[in-house]
Amino acid sequence: MSWGTELWDQFDNLDKHTQWGIDFLERYAKFVKERLDIEQNYAKQLRTLVKKYCPKRSKDEEPRFTSCLSFYSVLNELNDYAGQREVVAEEMTHKVYGELMRYSQDLKAERKHHLQEGRKAQQHLDHCWKLMENSKRKFERECKEAEKSQITFDRLDNDINATKSEVEKAKAQFYLRTHMADESKNEYAAQLQNFNGEQWKHFNNAIPHIFKNLQDMDDRRTVKLGETYRSFAEAERRVLPIISKCLEGMVSAAKAVDMRRDSAIVVESFKSGFEPPGDFPFEDFSQNLSRTGSDGTISNTPKGDRDREGPPPSRTDPKHPMSRTKNKLWLFGKKPKWSVKMAPSLEDFSHLPPEQRRKRLQQRIDELSRELQKEIDQRDALNKMKDVYEKNPQMGDPTSLQPKISETMCNMEKLRSEIHKNETWLSEVEGKQSSRGDRRHSADNHHHTPIGRESPEGSYTDDTSQEHQTPQQRPSPPKPGQPHPDMHEFDDEFDDDDPLPVIGHCKALYSFDGQNEGTLVMAEDEVLYVIEEDKGDGWTRARKQNGGEGYVPTSYVEITMERNSKGAVTYI
Repeated sequence: MSWGTELWDQFDNLDKHTQWGIDFLERYAKFVKERLDIEQNYAKQLRTLVKKYCPKRSKDEEPRFTSCLSFYSVLNELNDYAGQREVVAEEMTHKVYGELMRYSQDLKAERKHHLQEGRKAQQHLDHCWKLMENSKRKFERECKEAEKSQITFDRLDNDINATKSEVEKAKAQFYLRTHMADESKNEYAAQLQNFNGEQWKHFNNAIPHIFKNLQDMDDRRTVKLGETYRSFAEAERRVLPIISKCLEGMVSAAKAVDMRRDSAIVVESFKSGFEPPGDFPFEDFSQNLSRTGSDGTISNTPKGDRDREGPPPSRTDPKHPMSRTKNKLWLFGKKPKWSVKMAPSLEDFSHLPPEQRRKRLQQRIDELSRELQKEIDQRDALNKMKDVYEKNPQMGDPTSLQPKISETMCNMEKLRSEIHKNETWLSEVEGKQSSRGDRRHSADNHHHTPIGRESPEGSYTDDTSQEHQTPQQRPSPPKPGQPHPDMHEFDDEFDDDDPLPVIGHCKALYSFDGQNEGTLVMAEDEVLYVIEEDKGDGWTRARKQNGGEGYVPTSYVEITMERNSKGAVTYI
């Protein structure tokens, strides 16, 4: 329906309606602006959240658990999701909000122009109506004056007392008023005809044309709103495939969580390579007691034999600090403050358990190999450049590359030496791990041989004077059947509350029971910290990784002293 024909008399209402349409469009634009602000803030908060929970450590220090890796994958997908929200906000900014604001300005200018044309047409019609009204009122006045002059003429003409001059004067006045009335009538008729013509043009041409333009403008505004509604939805729809991929990636990350693999990684990360400790031997403190006469029994051990067996083992003093801490493992409880001191980090990682040492050595070898390959590539590139310079001297001096080539060769030699050294340590670790089963069997036999008849190598002999010595021909440590140093001397050295500093580390070549007071039980291949070196009596003071301290036979361990410690000696 056309506004010009149906709403010809509703100029003011159409003025209000078109203004409401522009206000509604701007209100929708404001809604879009707030929506895209929400999208931008949402994306920003998502990125902040991802950054907060993303790992800040290097890749080598990151856990390899599938649950952690899946969580990091979820974070990456969430970061991509945040990027898509930013895309939505950008699309709304350019294709919806920006377009609406530009179109609103155009609508305001067009509406103003059409309304000005309508007001001008209305003003012109009002002017024509005023002219017509003025001529009408003039014609009315002239007619009344003409009627009065006629009445006056007729009265004087019938009055016998009136003079002729009075009658002639009244007659002339009558003719004049009649003539002026006729002119006013003609003018009024002309103005009326003109007004009717202008009014017809106004309501049949000018106003319909103006209202049609306003209707077209309003129709375009309505269509534009529909298009922006569609663009608003399309901005969201375009990113749905990528958002779906992000969500699928999160689901795939969730499916990648593998509890068995995580458990295997825990074992691989913390496996030490040590064997579980053996059973503790029974300490019989009643073997040196003699029966009294009232019991009717006598000691079964002759006095001479008892003398040859050596002095009885010292009783455990419950007040002695070493007695209170001996053989404690602290698997779950709180460790004493002196037990948490870490061993110094050594170049060959010998302070680590065998399995962890093997992994660290292998990791270092891989890193050195990569550095060596880089140096080899650099050497090859320099040699090629040198050949080019030799063939084309104008491109450069070949001798200028020789210092760099020499430096690269030197670096390669250093890296090869480091790789060889680490491979030697790795071979040592792998060799000992492969032969652990055989040595464990030998250690079991050593544990069950009679006391005083075993050597560090586990050989047995009936004659203590012919005991088999170690490969280095070092004397074995004193046995319970032989004279041994007074262990109370060892106990006195543990009275100090401050723990002794670590001066080196040692590895057990053989297992040691440590039945006497002040000694330390150790298993084969166990790594201990050296806190006091051998003073010539064949005993070295060591500390376990769980904090226990005591003396171990020097010939039973392989000792490596720290370089900066005084009197550093390595026993092989």
